[in-house]
Amino acid sequence: MSDDSTQRFDRRTFLKATGAAGAAAAVSGVSAATPGREPGPKEDEVLVGVSAGQGDIEQKVAQYVPGDAEIVHKNENLRYVAVKFPSQAADNAQQNFIDAVTSKDGIKYAEVNKTHQTQLTPNDPQFGDQYAPQQVQSDDAWDTTLGDSSVTIAVVDTGAQYDHPDLEGNYKSNPGYDFVDNDSDPYPDVPQDEYHGTHVSGCAAAVVDNGTGVAGQGNSSLINGRALDENGSGSTSDIADAVEWAADQGADIINMSLGGGGYTDTMKNAVSYALDNGSLPICAAGNDGSGSVSYPAAYSECVAVSAVNDSENLASFSQYGDKVELCAPGVDILSTTTETRGSYEKLSGTSMATPVTSGVAGLTLAKWSLTASELRSHLKNTAKDIGLSSDEQGAGQVNAYNAVTTDPSDGGDGGDGGDGGDGDSTSDTVSGTLSSSYDYDDYEWNWEYSSPSKVEVVLDGPSDADFDLYINTGTTENATPSDYDYGSYSTNSQESITIDNPDDSTPMQIDVDSYSGSGSYDLTITEYQ
Repeated sequence: MSDDSTQRFDRRTFLKATGAAGAAAAVSGVSAATPGREPGPKEDEVLVGVSAGQGDIEQKVAQYVPGDAEIVHKNENLRYVAVKFPSQAADNAQQNFIDAVTSKDGIKYAEVNKTHQTQLTPNDPQFGDQYAPQQVQSDDAWDTTLGDSSVTIAVVDTGAQYDHPDLEGNYKSNPGYDFVDNDSDPYPDVPQDEYHGTHVSGCAAAVVDNGTGVAGQGNSSLINGRALDENGSGSTSDIADAVEWAADQGADIINMSLGGGGYTDTMKNAVSYALDNGSLPICAAGNDGSGSVSYPAAYSECVAVSAVNDSENLASFSQYGDKVELCAPGVDILSTTTETRGSYEKLSGTSMATPVTSGVAGLTLAKWSLTASELRSHLKNTAKDIGLSSDEQGAGQVNAYNAVTTDPSDGGDGGDGGDGGDGDSTSDTVSGTLSSSYDYDDYEWNWEYSSPSKVEVVLDGPSDADFDLYINTGTTENATPSDYDYGSYSTNSQESITIDNPDDSTPMQIDVDSYSGSGSYDLTITEYQ
C-alpha cells in the first residue's frame, strides 16, 4: 500500500494468511437463456456467484453440479450462473448443493432464485382527474422545463404497451428487451392481464402537452426491461439481468416497482453495478403496511419510496421504516393502461409512487447535470416536509418545482425536508495494493465536518480480482468480513457504500479485503456537510 495517504486517512495495515489467486479476466455480457427456460418464477433454480479471477464462470460451477441438475443461464458481468434442479427434487437437494458449493474456493455465494412481485394494490378502475402531478408540483415545474428526451428512465417491470397513444412519443424507437421470453420485444403477452408496466410508464412519463389522455411528470425517454410475466411475477435472475441491461443502455434512472424475496447477493450486485455505472435505482418500499422496507428498495444503492394519498397521509398499505428516503402519491393514481383495458385507469400502490418519483428525477435531470449520487441528494434536499415521521416520508414528498428551480450548486434546502446541509464536501483518495487473497488494508477516516449529512466510500480495484469493502462507525473496532456495520462485496472489485447521517462519534473504520486475487486499488471517500 502506498505511504502517501492524505491527512484524513490513518493507515492501519495488517497481513492475513496468503492464498492462491486466479488470473483470468471477466468477460462481459449476458448469455441467452437455454431454450425451454420458463418465464416468471424460477424457484427450482439456485444462483451461484463466482469471484472474479476464477476463469470461465460456467466451467467453474459445472464441476460441482450434481448429475440431476444443469446450468441453464449465466451472466458474465454479474458473474453468476443459474443451476436448475428437477421440479420433483426436494428442497433439501437445493440446500445440500448450496452448502457444498459455497465451501469451494472462488464461489462467492449460492442462493435460491427467489420470486419478486409487482408492488400494486388494485382498485376498481374509475376515470377521473389526476392529482399526482399537481401534488408534487410537476405542473409548476413545466414552466421551467417539460423534460428532455436525452434523459432516460428504464422501467424494469412487466411488459409495457410502448405504442400506447400517450406513451409512444416518449418511448425510444428501440423500446427495450424481454428478459421473460428472451427476445427483443417487451410488449405485454396478455395485455388484458399484463398492464402494470404500462401504468408505471405513464406515471413517470406519459407525454406532457400532447392533447391526449394524461400527463406524466415530464417528457423523459422510456425503455422497458420486461422482467415480470403477465402474472406480475419474476425471478431474481431475470430482474438482475434487466437491471444490468438498463445500466448498459445508459439509463439515468431505473424504476423498480417490484419487491419481495428478501435480500439476495445477485440482486445486490445488480443494483451496485447500476449505481457504479451511473444509473440511480428508484424502488417501491412495499405494500404490506409493515414497519420495514422490502427489497430491492432496502439495498443502500436504491432510493426507497413510500406512498401517500391525496391528503398527504401515509397510504394504509405502504411499508415504512428508516430506509425510506422519499414519498410520493400512490393512491388512486390515474395513468395509462393497455388499450384492451380502456387505455386509462386508476391504480394504487408504492408501484405508483415510485415512477412519480422517477419522473420527477427525470424532469430534474432535464434542468441540471447531476451524477446519480448528486441527483439522489438533490431530490431529498428539495423534498417537501408534509408532516409525517421520517420513517414514513423520508426526507419528504418529492417536489418537482423545488427540484428544477433550486440550483444544486447552491447547496440550499429548496424544500422543507432536505437533509443535505449547506452542500460543502471534501474528498480524498488513497491508493494501495493487496498481494493475495486474505490480504487486507485497514484505515481510519477522521471526520472533517461536525454531524456530516452523508459519506460515500468507493473502491476501484483490479478487474481480475475480487476485493470487498467493509465499514464500522461509532466504534474504534476494525471492520472485518465477519464484523461490520456496512458492507459491499460483489463478485468483482468495484464496491461502493453510501451512509446518510453517519455516526461521527469516532473515526470511521474501513477495511479493504481481498476475497481472491491481487493488485492495486484506489479508495475514495467523499464527506458531505
